[in-house]
Amino acid sequence: MKDHAELIGQLIHLGAKAVDRGLVLGSGGNLSARLPGGDACVVTASGTWLDELSPEDFSLVALDGTHRGGHPTPSSEVALHLHSYRARPDVNAVIHLHPQLSVLLDALGHRIRLITIDHAYYVRRVATVAYLPSGTEELAAAGAAALAEADAVILGHHGCSVVGATIEAAHKRAANLEEAAVATYRALTLGDTTTECPPEYLARVRQAEAASASSPPIP
Repeated sequence: MKDHAELIGQLIHLGAKAVDRGLVLGSGGNLSARLPGGDACVVTASGTWLDELSPEDFSLVALDGTHRGGHPTPSSEVALHLHSYRARPDVNAVIHLHPQLSVLLDALGHRIRLITIDHAYYVRRVATVAYLPSGTEELAAAGAAALAEADAVILGHHGCSVVGATIEAAHKRAANLEEAAVATYRALTLGDTTTECPPEYLARVRQAEAASASSPPIP
């Protein structure tokens, strides 16, 4: 299946870049992409290292949890991906990583602030979920529920769950989430607790997006 192979290729590339950026270590984290048609996804297998992925390191799983092919053991966090796709039909990629500063700030009770225009544009809003055991239905349901208000979710003392309409969009969002955490941390060390990107910036972006969505196609 051409679409299947293309999505896996993009996820392999993303995995290597995520490790290179320090967004995850070892066999932590997992990645998935929804297949065209919407009723299944490819997801990294259990125990795989994201910078050493091959096409054989992916499972094909239906959104109802049925294993359809590929690696016989999908990630232990596969439920997080499936719940997220069911909650958000507009989402075609789910990235679960372990960005250290994002997790640290949340654990210490500091809200990650979107300070630059890139943070604001790509992340928009950060939701949080209190600690729940990893790999559980409880965490999967809570993480998916948090997607009702944001595309980036911090999972307490654990990592993040970031979604996007495309693999590239989710990747940019995950990278900017951790960059926002770095900026927030630096601001805190300088004694600043309030600075954020001016809200009028995102207001203009949303207005432009709404106008574009409502415009008729050019014949």
